[in-house]
Amino acid sequence: MLGASAKKASVKGTMMSASIAPQPFNQRKRLLVVQGLSIAAIGSLLFSRPGWDEASTLHELIEMTGFVLILVCIFGRLWSILYVGGRKNTELAVNGPYSITRNPLYLFSMIGAFGIGLMFGSIIVAVVLGVCTYAVFGITARKEEAFLLGKFGPKYEAYAARTPRFWPKLWLYHDEHQHTFSTKALRSTFFDALYFLAVFPAIEGIEYLQVIGYLPTYFWLF
Repeated sequence: MLGASAKKASVKGTMMSASIAPQPFNQRKRLLVVQGLSIAAIGSLLFSRPGWDEASTLHELIEMTGFVLILVCIFGRLWSILYVGGRKNTELAVNGPYSITRNPLYLFSMIGAFGIGLMFGSIIVAVVLGVCTYAVFGITARKEEAFLLGKFGPKYEAYAARTPRFWPKLWLYHDEHQHTFSTKALRSTFFDALYFLAVFPAIEGIEYLQVIGYLPTYFWLF
């Protein structure tokens, strides 16, 4: 009798442990917020223009800087996905870009968002997009950290203690000689990167429609 009771208690305890096991953060909410911010940003840009003279060297320099940052974003995300694609939430990535920052995918996305604002020719838009994405990714990163701490315990705690959440410490970089990666995750990230590249012709198209008078301009942004 006692053995049966103990067995039932053990099974019950196992079921309770499974029910309270840490669950990965639902990325759908983050995606919805980012998509909403993107739509709002595009809507506002349709009726505004850069405060700088669009033919000036300064305007061209700002745009070129934005384009370079978008390229950094694209290649940085592709680099990062080689280390975590297909293994996120099952293995703890600590090499390559993950040795200098805990969230390289989010970091490069923030760089891309800032670059998009500069591509429009506006420092104000760049700062707003950068701050908004930082806030969204900051909340997401903290929720993911709670899951990873529950899953990997002291191993993640030690990793988090030496590795910054976002801003990289380059001197911490280390890597292994060989890696396996998910071609599916790499392909998906590559197609996602095309959205960043599509920003350049989209902004140029908006500027053209404004110049010929098809889109009214209600305010200017420096």
